[in-house]
Amino acid sequence: MVALTLGMPGLRRAPATVDDRPESPALVDRHGRTARDLRISLTEKCSLRCTYCMPAEGLPAIARDRLLSPAEIARLVRIAVRDLGVQDVRFTGGEPLLRADLAEIVARSAAVAGGASLSLTTNGIGLDKRIDALVAAGLTRVNISLDTIDRDHFARLTRRDRLPAVLDGIRAAHAAGLTPVKINAVLLPETLEGAADLLAWSLATGSRLRFIEQMPLDADQTWQRDRLVDAQALLDELGRRFDLTPIGRHDPAAPAEEWAVSGHEIDGRPATVGIIASVTRPFCAACDRTRITAEGAVRSCLFSDAEVDLRALLRGDADDEQIADRWRAAMWAKPAGHGMERADFARPRTSMGAIGG
Repeated sequence: MVALTLGMPGLRRAPATVDDRPESPALVDRHGRTARDLRISLTEKCSLRCTYCMPAEGLPAIARDRLLSPAEIARLVRIAVRDLGVQDVRFTGGEPLLRADLAEIVARSAAVAGGASLSLTTNGIGLDKRIDALVAAGLTRVNISLDTIDRDHFARLTRRDRLPAVLDGIRAAHAAGLTPVKINAVLLPETLEGAADLLAWSLATGSRLRFIEQMPLDADQTWQRDRLVDAQALLDELGRRFDLTPIGRHDPAAPAEEWAVSGHEIDGRPATVGIIASVTRPFCAACDRTRITAEGAVRSCLFSDAEVDLRALLRGDADDEQIADRWRAAMWAKPAGHGMERADFARPRTSMGAIGG
């Protein structure tokens, strides 16, 4: 058994009002945090129908003219990096590879991103066919979602028999040099038994695996706390086959707590496995994320349905500073945490697939 030692930093108390926002160019909030990590959702569409994310029929379609254009996305990236202090930009979905103009989005963003990294969260389907264009456009990193390497189980979980296509995408990311290739796996009761196999596969392929506790963000709203597979249960399962040594977080804002996997290396460094324990050990006090939905709204927290529209400003006559200040105001009102530990917790109305990861 490997003991779980994830820390839970205490949240700072909020001032009594939200009217005393400081004169800071950064995306600061009332709880002493600064957002430097931007997630931009590009679409609500996805090529899979994962049971913990999307309904079988998919999400309601967003009209094309309501989605941000490549030029609008690049303008937000420029404002975020130049004026707001953002250091990392990640494109998400739905499935961002379903945007035919994804390479253009990356290229336009790279042209204005300065030293900020540009990464992609994807299920990997079709990545092998587009990886060269994306790397040429300026993509620097990739995270690929994969919960199981059992083909039948994958088909049941995602409602699509597409595991070979995902594996092709992962191989292509490695071949293109987008290392470390990170694999994200959602912890579920039905995937726990295969967790060690997934880790063994990740070690063999040189991929960095991170497990994520399932959050109440599924479109079907079937999440139940009493079915949650927590980080300790995972560590117990992995500990039957691997010798794990806790490392901690390299950055307080990093969502994953890392464990070294004894006797294994990846790219000449000790191999690790990460656990993102969003539910049982929340890291809200160090959260540094800001999100833009596919329709151009700022969403300060995954678990808050409050959104602030930037699309209207982009399509109006607002200048960059007006957009930046609206963004700052939205982040100043960011809640202290998701509140899942409270008896009165109410899950958000919007699912993960619609928000963007």
